Amino acid sequence: MTSKERIAYALSISTDTKVFEMGRGASEKAPAVFKQCFPGRKALIVADVHTWPALGEKVFELFREAGIPVEKHIIQEEEFHAEWKYVELVDSLLDAHPDAILVSVGSGVINDLCKLSSHHHNQSYLTLPTAASVDGYSSFGASITFEGAKQTFSCPAPLAIVADIDVIAAAPKEMTAAGYADLAAKVPAGAEWMVADFVGTAPIHPEAWHVLQDYLDDFLANPEAVAAGDPDAIADIFEGLTLSGIAMQAARSSRPASCCDHLFSHILDMTEHRYRGKLQSHGFQVAIGTLTMCAVFDELFKQDLSALDVEKAVAAWPTLEQEQQRALKEFEGFPVPRLGYDEITKKYAPAETVREQLTKLKAEWPSLKAKLQGQVYSYEKMKRLLKASGAPYEPEQIGVSRAQLKAMFPKVQLMRFRYNVLDLAKRGGFYDAIVEPLFAPGGCFEV
Repeated sequence: MTSKERIAYALSISTDTKVFEMGRGASEKAPAVFKQCFPGRKALIVADVHTWPALGEKVFELFREAGIPVEKHIIQEEEFHAEWKYVELVDSLLDAHPDAILVSVGSGVINDLCKLSSHHHNQSYLTLPTAASVDGYSSFGASITFEGAKQTFSCPAPLAIVADIDVIAAAPKEMTAAGYADLAAKVPAGAEWMVADFVGTAPIHPEAWHVLQDYLDDFLANPEAVAAGDPDAIADIFEGLTLSGIAMQAARSSRPASCCDHLFSHILDMTEHRYRGKLQSHGFQVAIGTLTMCAVFDELFKQDLSALDVEKAVAAWPTLEQEQQRALKEFEGFPVPRLGYDEITKKYAPAETVREQLTKLKAEWPSLKAKLQGQVYSYEKMKRLLKASGAPYEPEQIGVSRAQLKAMFPKVQLMRFRYNVLDLAKRGGFYDAIVEPLFAPGGCFEV
């Protein structure tokens, strides 16, 4: 299937995005797309000090030349994350210009701010990405830090995306590498969705699965060209990220795009992690989470779960109250101390449900194992790809020690109601068997 055919199919299943223009020089089409999607409305361009000179100023002039009333706001901070105070800022801009439609010119943070603020004002928006750095441009929902917790707020994706590959390919290489890593995260995330589907907690949505997963290997196949700034290779990465977002639209959930791989990043965001004084990008943090989960699956495949002692595991299964207390202890001193408690309460299962899940796992392990091995990359393969793309491939490269990485695991398992492979391991009593070897002598992250 060609890129045009893939995009056409994606738009046919998309619930929110109806226009996706991608190509070299595509920003020239922005005024026509705006008039098509938002006839008679004023444009309000939101950019930052980096994206304004990269593309915002050009788009501003294009809109003026096209006779579209246009205003602008440039966020002045050199470095910022998607935090609630910036949502309030953009909300105030729309309050001051009630006849305006937002035009997001920037990377994932500005896009998420415009997405949620547009939703607050019961309207959509146009986004012009400036880097292939995240899949959030087209995703349903905005990832915002609110009251100390990284949360995904439900809100529609943009009505239109105009992606100028010349601009995107000229972005800092670190941003493109971050996007490559965010796309690579769909490999273990897909495997964890398969696990959740297997136990019956989150059935796979066929359209959301196939729109991206059928082509994911091809999109990730040329990391060297991505690192070299090749426009065609970067266009593939951007297309993959966009299809990922559309998969989330179709599923009305971020399940098609993330699981434990992203939760490592969320922990770092919530604790305001910095390395050499700088906040680390979403994609760089996700790179380490992705690599870590590939290593977990390597250890999972070493287990003979056909010999699982189901009754022993069920007998050892804790009560909800015990799990809640474990969560409170684990998150003591964390910026959101009740996070684990609330999330484990949502996904806790009684002993009889655990018995049913483990009985099925024991009976069908060989076939499930084969399917998972066909989906997830080995630690060594993923490390090779990330390294070639320019993304981090060791936790120390984002300022995380191996001991810190190990200490994140209990929080990762507890901090979201979404069923993950660590939940399966907890229920089956083989959690230590797939986590401890990673940090043991000779392990991927030997401490």
